[in-house]
Amino acid sequence: MKGGIHVNIPKLIEAAVAYDHGDARRIQHFLKVYAYADLIGQLEHLPADTQEILVTAAVLHDIGIHAAEEKYGSSSGKYQELEGPAIARKLLEPFSCSPSFTGRVCWLIGHHHTYTGIDGPDYQILLEADFLVNAYEDGLDKDAIRTFRDKVFRTSSGISLLNTHFDV
Repeated sequence: MKGGIHVNIPKLIEAAVAYDHGDARRIQHFLKVYAYADLIGQLEHLPADTQEILVTAAVLHDIGIHAAEEKYGSSSGKYQELEGPAIARKLLEPFSCSPSFTGRVCWLIGHHHTYTGIDGPDYQILLEADFLVNAYEDGLDKDAIRTFRDKVFRTSSGISLLNTHFDV
């Protein structure tokens, strides 16, 4: 990220809200994932460039849901991963991001339901932030939350937030 900030996050959120217009549930979801990703990233002291990639991916992580539903009749994670990166790329175009920045953001979007091969703190924290929100929204029981925590969570901040939120 040499040369400064790539993305004006409020403008990106505005574009993502416009893209998901009329779907308050999904807008609320990505805003919560963004908030948790930003919080965990800051608590974990991510470098500024990694933090920017993380929060950008968090805003756009589910941007492929509508296309997945249209194309496959399903919002399954694997279809979101297939459809999301191309849409994210279009939404990022006005920001003139570097190819490496856009590539990493799109790669994270294309893997945010894949819990193996985690290759960096941005990926790890995106998974944790998304799960924090999904666990609540899906009403998961404490056993399911503990199991996921033990298998996937790695950051001390994410673990602490999960344990405190769900008293596990």
